[in-house]
Amino acid sequence: MDGISYLYSGIQNIDSFKPRLGTGPLGDRMNPDRPMTDEEIKRTSFSDLLLGSIGEVNMMQKRADQAVEKLMTGGEIGTAEVLTAVQKADIAFKMMMQMRNKFVQAYQEIQNIRV
Repeated sequence: MDGISYLYSGIQNIDSFKPRLGTGPLGDRMNPDRPMTDEEIKRTSFSDLLLGSIGEVNMMQKRADQAVEKLMTGGEIGTAEVLTAVQKADIAFKMMMQMRNKFVQAYQEIQNIRV
């Protein structure tokens, strides 16, 4: 089980959530290789963006795993490419964890507000 799946074990199958890959409310116009326009962002829900980001981080981790496996089995891939893929996945995961921590912190602060 990879880190993303472990953290979000409440989501049954994280691969089924790919709103930025064409299954979101904007359909096939959503593409992770093309930045979203302001209008597209306004029409996309927060949960779609959040789940899409989690899916993208998960894809980066899978690509890094595949690159390492290809390097170890003697495939035609350079060590620089493998290192780049692993570093991208690591940075994306760390950023996602920081965002998660900020969300939890904000939620806890809201809970502590006395009415």
